[in-house]
Amino acid sequence: MTDLAVEAAERSGVVIRELREFAEFERVYRLFDDIWHPEPGNAPVPMELLVAFSHTGGYVAGAFEGEALVGASVGFLAADRTLHSHVTGAVLGRGVGYALKLHQRAWCLEHGLGRITWTFDPLVRRNAHFNLVKLGARPEAYLESFYGVMGDAINEGDESDRLLAVWRLAEPPGGEASEPAWPCALEAVGERPVGTAVSGPVVLVATPRDIETLRREDPGAAREWRLAMREALGGRLARGAHVTGMTTDGKYIVNHR
Repeated sequence: MTDLAVEAAERSGVVIRELREFAEFERVYRLFDDIWHPEPGNAPVPMELLVAFSHTGGYVAGAFEGEALVGASVGFLAADRTLHSHVTGAVLGRGVGYALKLHQRAWCLEHGLGRITWTFDPLVRRNAHFNLVKLGARPEAYLESFYGVMGDAINEGDESDRLLAVWRLAEPPGGEASEPAWPCALEAVGERPVGTAVSGPVVLVATPRDIETLRREDPGAAREWRLAMREALGGRLARGAHVTGMTTDGKYIVNHR
């Protein structure tokens, strides 16, 4: 493991290791169930796939605080020397998720892989900040309703639009949030999205303050955000624009050049 991965695990108070035993996979399954509370038959990763990914050289790792499993990550090998990180889940506010991603990065480098990909909901501001600023990954595609309608306590039956994040491992991890004064194509006014016809080489696209709470308390507003983000960000990426970063207040920086 790299020094960065070891230091991150030590700071979060965990030991991270690969998992290979059936009983360990059962613990991962229960952890993910506790995090997502999926509908029956809609597990984030079925037991059979945990076994198969590990057996065929994929990445299945757990973060342990003593004997307690407090985080896990599952990925499978993909084309072009890539690991696709399918699911990562951890207790919040402890740095465990960051430690898992750095462990995953170190594992990939040891196995001769050049990048890690994963998907995330473009409306979840904290995940976008983590991926773009904390890790330094960049979204390279907008995937409309990628998983269909998802039935769990976090997604609340919302459509599953996703950004495909690409983490290029030849570059050091991490980035910076900035405070640019570019025009905003999508603003948050109260809890609602408001689009504006703006132009220029660089524009900003806002995210909602807390989409998960909004899904529960005002599904209509959450639906407005989904459609507005699909147009403002998805439409621009489809036309060749690139997300190059994120502002300190949670706006995507979209470069048309």
